[in-house]
Amino acid sequence: MNDLLSLPAEISPVIALALCAASFFTSGFTAAFGIGGGVALLGLMGFLLPVGVLIPVHGIVQLGSNTGRALVQRHHVRWPVLAVFLAGAVVGALLGVRFVVELDDALLKILLGAFILVTVWLKLPALQKAGWPTFVFGGFATTFVSMFVGATGPLVITLFEKLFAERRQVVATNAAAMVVQHGLKVAAFAFAGFAFAQWLPLLAAMIAAGFAGTLAGSRLLNAMPEASFRTGFRLVMTLLALLMIARGVAVALG
Repeated sequence: MNDLLSLPAEISPVIALALCAASFFTSGFTAAFGIGGGVALLGLMGFLLPVGVLIPVHGIVQLGSNTGRALVQRHHVRWPVLAVFLAGAVVGALLGVRFVVELDDALLKILLGAFILVTVWLKLPALQKAGWPTFVFGGFATTFVSMFVGATGPLVITLFEKLFAERRQVVATNAAAMVVQHGLKVAAFAFAGFAFAQWLPLLAAMIAAGFAGTLAGSRLLNAMPEASFRTGFRLVMTLLALLMIARGVAVALG
């Protein structure tokens, strides 16, 4: 029983509460705006967790969050497209896990910070023509990248936004694709030897907090001033990313 309630040695109760709060608020953000919470959670976790455990732990939390969303919206998922995406994603996960374990702490911090800046500020062009090869390559490339940077939802959703005319199909298929991607990533890290067992109590608490955040975010959807909230989100994420890059450079220099 004590093992079920214990925390990893590097996590204090205060940090655990902060992580659960972060899961709640970022899940609420995603529920309200459709995307962005995964990137925000990644940035916040980057200051609270050792980099060596950041991506696999973030992957488990996002797996739980997207599974709930995909189940609720399952009737709108485009399953044939998801199957093609899965074919590429499997290869991306298998290849990515061979490299991620070789990256040092400083480089990972710099990559994470740079990825957050790109995701927040780069306006990714919508795909004008998306055939099956696009989704195979998209599944491969984004899953490979996710092994290093964690939150690729903003990249993946660009694969679907022009293919589907109905927004619920875009959101639902993206949630299901994230379940596939995070599931493969977690499996790859487990195969590589990451010890998930000691993190299970904290992960369960974060997933529960995230589900509560999803419910709250859905209720607040119509009340939130979207334009000002997005501006604040960009500014906060930019600060987090720059600080993360600065930490990485400082570690690299020594």
